[in-house]
Amino acid sequence: MSDCNIKARIRFEERYAGLLLDYSEHKELRDKIFQKIEETKKELELNPEVVENCDPENPDKCAVYIEFQDDYDRVSGKFFDTLLNKLDIKECE
Repeated sequence: MSDCNIKARIRFEERYAGLLLDYSEHKELRDKIFQKIEETKKELELNPEVVENCDPENPDKCAVYIEFQDDYDRVSGKFFDTLLNKLDIKECE
């Protein structure tokens, strides 16, 4: 069963890759997201920057950003694929 409660967006630019996981409508998924991020980091021995951001004017609007800066070796793709599979997200917006 795909977890359509998390909205995923991927952005690639030259030597930069970012994945946004928006869980605003399902705050109960926050811990699951962070658990799967940590599992993926350990499994792949990668350490991307992970930032949680909640709108100060609307604290119910929250997302997690996972970023790779200077992604020369393009390891971000493997990380994102693995994480999305662990979260059972089949497609990104």
